[in-house]
Amino acid sequence: MISKSEIESLIYLLDDPDPFVQSEVKGRLFELGEQVVPLLDQHKSEEADPQNRDLINGIIQKITYSSIEEGFTDVLANGFSNMKQLEDAVFILARFDDPTLRISEYRHQLDQYAARIKSDLRYALSATEKLHRLLDLVFVDLGFKGGLKNYYQPDNAHLHKVIDNRSGLPISLALVVLFLARRLDIPFRGMQMPVHFMLMYESEQEKLFVDPFDRGKIINYNQCYYFLKQNGIEPKSKHFQPADESTILARYTRNLIRSYRKKGQEKNAVSLTKLLQTVEMMSFHR
Repeated sequence: MISKSEIESLIYLLDDPDPFVQSEVKGRLFELGEQVVPLLDQHKSEEADPQNRDLINGIIQKITYSSIEEGFTDVLANGFSNMKQLEDAVFILARFDDPTLRISEYRHQLDQYAARIKSDLRYALSATEKLHRLLDLVFVDLGFKGGLKNYYQPDNAHLHKVIDNRSGLPISLALVVLFLARRLDIPFRGMQMPVHFMLMYESEQEKLFVDPFDRGKIINYNQCYYFLKQNGIEPKSKHFQPADESTILARYTRNLIRSYRKKGQEKNAVSLTKLLQTVEMMSFHR
C-alpha cells in the first residue's frame, strides 16, 4: 500500500519540466487509481497556475471516468423510468465537472428547497395554486434565471453549478423544477418541443406550458407553435407531448457535449458521447 507521503511526492513531480518525468508520474498515478484522487483534488485547489490546475483535473477525470461510467450504466440498467433515476443520472454526469463532487450535499439542498413550501401546499386550494407556488419558489424566492452570459458554458448546463449560480440553460432550470416537483408530488413533466426545452403541467383540469428560461412564464400553445415556425421547424403533435426520462437525459447529455465542445474540451465531449450512445440504445429498444 503506497503511503500518503509517496503520493504527495508524485503529485509535486507533476511540476517537473522534464516531459519524461511528467509522463512517468502520470502513468504511476493512473496505476494507483482513485486512492490518489483526494490528494490530487487538494493539490488542484492550492494550485495558482491555471494550466497546472487543468493538468491535475485531467488526471483526476481520467482516473475517475470508469467509476462514472459504471455508476451511470448501473442507473440505466435498473429500469430507467422515473424522476429519481433521472436525478441520479444527472448528478453522476456532474462528476465530469467535479470528480470529487459531494452529490449528497446537492440532494440535501433540493430537499431543503422543497421543505420551504411543503407546508404551504397543504393549504393550497387548487392544483394550479400548487403549480404557481413551486414556480414562485424557484424563480422568485430562490432567484433562478436563464443564463444569458456565455450561454453554452458547462456551468450553465451542469446541475450542481446551476444550483450554485442560480442560472442555467432551459433544460437545466427545468430539471430543478422537475426534481422539486418530484419531492412535492406536483405533476410536472418535461416536454418534447425541440430547440428550447419546456415544461408541461398537466392536471385533471388543465394543461399548461411553462418556459423555465423566462422565470417560469406560462406559455400557450400558439406561442409554442409560432416559436417553432420562427426557428424553421414544422410543429408536430409530438412536440406538445410529455418527454420520458430517457429522452430528457439524452437531450441533457447532448447539451453537455455541446458545452464542452464550445469550450474546446474535446476529451470530455468524447467521453460523454459514449454515455449518450448508451442512453440512445436504451431508448431504441423500448
